[in-house]
Amino acid sequence: MFSGQNVELSEQQLVDCSGKYGNHGCNGGWPEWGVHYFVDHGAASESEYPYKAKNQKCAQDGGSFKVSAYKQTAKGDCNDLREKLQAQPISVTVDARNWSSYRSGVLKTCGTGIDHAVLLVGWVDGNWKIKNSWGSSWGEQGFIRLDGSKGGVGTCGVCERASTYIPI
Repeated sequence: MFSGQNVELSEQQLVDCSGKYGNHGCNGGWPEWGVHYFVDHGAASESEYPYKAKNQKCAQDGGSFKVSAYKQTAKGDCNDLREKLQAQPISVTVDARNWSSYRSGVLKTCGTGIDHAVLLVGWVDGNWKIKNSWGSSWGEQGFIRLDGSKGGVGTCGVCERASTYIPI
């Protein structure tokens, strides 16, 4: 939320522009490295810099939305993650190796080999609700639900590495 408004920040801008911060476009990186880019340059909205799901040349370096800092949750602390989720969506990393065939329902099993960054948007009926970047034709209109009953790092490692961002 920026100044009382919900804004979807550009994922594609991070794919295209955060290479100097250690990220590798569609080949991966860490959310906090992308946030360092946003802190230094600002962020464009999703509508200004839409997602194309491919590596491109950086078309817009920075934007009008500013992020001042980020905080990481305690590693493997699902309770801390649920608490922080009450205030805002949270960037998390997951093991998405078997997500391509997901259509609907609650995914109960997958590994914990982190390979994908997504946006944790809710805790619904004891399950994690996640927005993926693969478009609205995937999963439940672009979302997936993960079993929330697992302790430790959670289903697909959802609690392993999570970051919240403090906008200005």
